[in-house]
Amino acid sequence: MSKVVASTSPKPYSQAQLQWHAMTPEQTFEALEISQVTAAEQGLTKAQIQQRLARFGTNELAAAEGKSPLMRFLAQFHNVLIYVLIGAGVMTAALQHWIDAGVIFAVVLVNAIIGFIQEGKAENALKAIRQMLSSNAIVLRDGKHLTVKAGNLVPGDIVLLQSGDKVPADVRLFKVKGLQVQEAALTGESLAISKDTPLVDEQAVLGDRLCMAYSGTIVTHGQATGVVVATGMSTQIGHISALVANVDSVTTPLLKQMAQFGHWLTLGILVIAAVNFVFGVLVHGYSMTDMFLASVSLAVAAIPEGLPAIMTITLAIGVQRMAKRNAIIRKLPAVETLGAVSVICSDKTGTLTRNEMTLSSIACYQQAFSLSGAGYDPHGDICANTSTAPVQLEQYPVLQQALLAAVLCNDASLSQENGQWSVSGDPMEGALLTAGLKAGLDLDFEAKAYPRTDLIPFESEHKFMASLHHSHHGKAFIYLKGAPEKVLDMCSSQQSSTGESPIDTGYWLKQIELLAEQGQRVLAIAAKQVDHQQRELDFEHVEQGMVMLGLFGLIDPPREEAIAAVARCAKAGIQVKMITGDHGITALAIAKQLKLANSSQVLTGQELDDLDDEKLAQQVLNVDVFARVTPEHKLRLVRLLQEHGLIVAMTGDGVNDAPALKRADVGTAMGQNGTEAAKEAAEMVLADDNFASISHAVEQGRTVYDNIKKAIIFILPTNGGEALIVLAAVLMGFTQLPMTPVQILWVNMITAVTLALSLAFEPSEKSVMHRPPRNAADPLLSGYLLWRIGFVSLILMLGTFGLFLWEQAQGHDITLARTVAVNTLVMFEIFYLFSARYISAPVLNWRGLTGNYYVLIAILVLGLFQLLFTYWSPMQALFGTADLSPAMWGRILLVSSSVLLLVELEKTLIRRFASHAWQKRHLS
Repeated sequence: MSKVVASTSPKPYSQAQLQWHAMTPEQTFEALEISQVTAAEQGLTKAQIQQRLARFGTNELAAAEGKSPLMRFLAQFHNVLIYVLIGAGVMTAALQHWIDAGVIFAVVLVNAIIGFIQEGKAENALKAIRQMLSSNAIVLRDGKHLTVKAGNLVPGDIVLLQSGDKVPADVRLFKVKGLQVQEAALTGESLAISKDTPLVDEQAVLGDRLCMAYSGTIVTHGQATGVVVATGMSTQIGHISALVANVDSVTTPLLKQMAQFGHWLTLGILVIAAVNFVFGVLVHGYSMTDMFLASVSLAVAAIPEGLPAIMTITLAIGVQRMAKRNAIIRKLPAVETLGAVSVICSDKTGTLTRNEMTLSSIACYQQAFSLSGAGYDPHGDICANTSTAPVQLEQYPVLQQALLAAVLCNDASLSQENGQWSVSGDPMEGALLTAGLKAGLDLDFEAKAYPRTDLIPFESEHKFMASLHHSHHGKAFIYLKGAPEKVLDMCSSQQSSTGESPIDTGYWLKQIELLAEQGQRVLAIAAKQVDHQQRELDFEHVEQGMVMLGLFGLIDPPREEAIAAVARCAKAGIQVKMITGDHGITALAIAKQLKLANSSQVLTGQELDDLDDEKLAQQVLNVDVFARVTPEHKLRLVRLLQEHGLIVAMTGDGVNDAPALKRADVGTAMGQNGTEAAKEAAEMVLADDNFASISHAVEQGRTVYDNIKKAIIFILPTNGGEALIVLAAVLMGFTQLPMTPVQILWVNMITAVTLALSLAFEPSEKSVMHRPPRNAADPLLSGYLLWRIGFVSLILMLGTFGLFLWEQAQGHDITLARTVAVNTLVMFEIFYLFSARYISAPVLNWRGLTGNYYVLIAILVLGLFQLLFTYWSPMQALFGTADLSPAMWGRILLVSSSVLLLVELEKTLIRRFASHAWQKRHLS
């Protein structure tokens, strides 16, 4: 857990908890202990600034105690898998098998290097959040407007904001002119927010505090003057930074299972070795030295030296496969965690939606239209709601007038680069231009045909924009767009297909309500013909007599691929929950389009505050849409879901998502539009910002877990068979063991490096996304898999020990008998490898035998190694082996092939006679 270093202020900002948004400007200045009149006209004096800098500190976020590169590298070894691997290496070195020990320690080192590189330059979001702060600010000090470093701002400073500025601190606004601020990184709100000066309710959520401008947000329009009320760690962005620093990351399910598995495996090996020692000494009267060496052989046989390395490599292969599907893994164990994900908590804006406004509906008088397509790409059609055929614009003159008004009363522009369309200016105005292009309007031609003469720009005070245009045919028009209720008051008539008629207010109010219920932002479009001689446009020209043309419904639409991904997740038993800072109605509308399981209910931030943890814990499983939430709400929701035993993936792109991303089991950030803060807090980054990539990553995560499980049930029977061979030899009173410790290590390492490693490359099984998530609390190996390990271990022991006894019965010396035993065990492993490819499905088919060409390569490589082991004189001297005759190889192949037939027979019986519920429980 990151630890926040004390800020530079000698004492904390005692006013940080004040509800500035619920205070009048007068109350704000009073709380800041300055005169409103003097401050507004002169700003702070130099003496006041120095005093406040000493009291409150600089306007900077506190730095976390960062780890040095050496400590971050050493931290890569703090992993239960690596501990087991190091233990195996130490034991191997103690037996003076230096080559194997060197291989083990080399794997440990390579794993540490991979982890060090994967995690990148930082493990937390604090540095990225600090970089979001503005570098400069325009302030009023000593009666002069100055540009100063944002880090030198203090509470009480008078700050001037204008379009394009990054807000340098938390500011209480007291003078506003058309100010709009983009707060998506803090609130998830997709549109810029129009600001005002009146106070708001004390319980208002962040996105509804219209009299505040928060540090790190962007001014997109207008101007304002405000007083700084919070700096550094006392700002909202500082609060999020502290949340991130104090969030504990959770342990992955696999690490928990491996810790449990390692505990029981170690205990079991020690108990069996001790029983073996006591039995040999007390029953057979062997010397304690001989029995100690025999028990060491037993322990070496039972410990799966190659397993931790195989698991690490399998995870690394999963990382590579996910990267090809645009999912970049920053922390290795997160690969497997994805396979256990049972709920995905997703931000809405930019994650499930495109973060591009789209005109979705148009309502003219007694006519309604819908538009296809999404974002600013002009590909799409306009269709009347009574037809599926695209409209011919000349047949709908009112629609034509409304669209013409929308593209002329507009300050945005569209551009296309590398096939991608983007907007310069207000996103809503960009959406209107796109609609014009879909209707077939030539934007440049219309602008030249009706050049603009004058303009009333949009201001939050009057809530509309109007423009005056003159045609080349002696006509002049005023076009106006704005808030529907405001525009309705300015209209005395409406345009319909039959001509102009008195305004039907009831009709328009009903249409406004219908569009709003669909989560759409509503704009009204009106027009008025004026005298051609008029060259100026004033408020008196638009206050009355306007003609209503139509209502435009805009929405940030869901990604098409996100809709398919949500359906895929549902089929895989994964819940998808939307957690957004946007309005509840909008969130529900998107949820319906995404087809979330529960798209009829929403919980807002205020409602979350009213529920204690016990009541919220009951609702969090059933509710799929949460709106107007704060970073604390997101963190709380993730925590409560985890307390239900669910494995939670959290997606997001804003600074406001960073704390929950870090707390989640798999934090997932957007790579293209995501903030650096979100990326640094996440375990996974989506390179293409595509929610669909998450479902592919989950599929790969499940495959990785399957492959790890396959590797375990492949490797452990080797160790089990070896241990049983040693145990049987002791119980039967043999003075010489069928395999020496060095031969046992050879089998363990060579089969792990070749055969078991090939299982890491197994492709996904067909049913991998048609089964529910596994229960993270379940042990790594079910009762059935333990039976499989025991069953195969017994086959391996009987076959290997049987041939060892056969060769001795034929009068062959111990060296030859041991060589037969080792090669029999290895050939058993080769045949069993085919069965291990599928836990329950049949493998005796073309796909089962050839579907993974890495298996065939591994068998070929292992065959060459075994020939060297058996016939090459240096290896014979090192391992104590002897040449084998063709007849011996024939017996070895005949006996070892039995494991393939017996395991496939067992699979067939299980599939035929076990109930579906049993199979679902034990085989999935």
